[in-house]
Amino acid sequence: MLSSLSDGQRLVGIKQCTKAVNDGVVLTAYVAEGVAPNISEPFLRLCEKKQVPVIRVSTKKELGHLCQIDVDASVAVVLK
Repeated sequence: MLSSLSDGQRLVGIKQCTKAVNDGVVLTAYVAEGVAPNISEPFLRLCEKKQVPVIRVSTKKELGHLCQIDVDASVAVVLK
């Protein structure tokens, strides 16, 4: 499932990902462990409400690497 993050069309960042989940265009969401609760909790609740599966990734650095970017990432989504 993590391979779809590097292969598929994706968005990175809380603002873009939140908008995409609200718009109903997200297949899967990814959230890094250790993200501040004031960022992760509202996003996780939104994903639950919109029935978007969430996959946890061990670190922000790993999520950034999986997204093929040179910086850490807290949240990413794969688009439908």
